[in-house]
Amino acid sequence: LSCVTFPLPILFPQQSGLYEYKIFGGLADCPPKLCADVYMDLDFRKQWDQYVKELYEKTYGGEKVIYWEVKYPFPLSNRDYVYIRECREMDVDGRKIWVVLAQSVSVPQCPEKPGIIRVKSYKQSLAIESDGKTGSKVYMYYFDNPGGMIPSWLVNWAAKSGVPTFLKDMQRACRNYSK
Repeated sequence: LSCVTFPLPILFPQQSGLYEYKIFGGLADCPPKLCADVYMDLDFRKQWDQYVKELYEKTYGGEKVIYWEVKYPFPLSNRDYVYIRECREMDVDGRKIWVVLAQSVSVPQCPEKPGIIRVKSYKQSLAIESDGKTGSKVYMYYFDNPGGMIPSWLVNWAAKSGVPTFLKDMQRACRNYSK
């Protein structure tokens, strides 16, 4: 499992501490369809993701929108996201690939809450395919601007520990999903 991070010098000054994340990894014994199902199941995610404070999907103007509040460590304020996402099963030269795309949106019916910082710039692309055995290969591109002052220790933790821990938690969730 590897996680690569790099600054965004073109969009933001390097001093901003903002990062894009590109993650390449594998989830052994988790077939791709199961990974996609677990990833898309918001109610189940509340059970296995310790950082979820609130998570639900509502329809506004015919569009499904997700609200997600993330617990941040004390003394930082929690962050919340309002976004749309889509999952598609694709056939690429005989290979089945599950693709999940997510992007922040502004919805008047989901106003900002006091004490919680709204993440207004969030984008994620996820591709999952078979590893040729019983597991999955996973590629994820992730960017958000968490707003406020995020200390460098938290950015370093997210890159070195948070992302790999999330993937391990997801692997465990895949094993428990059918039970």
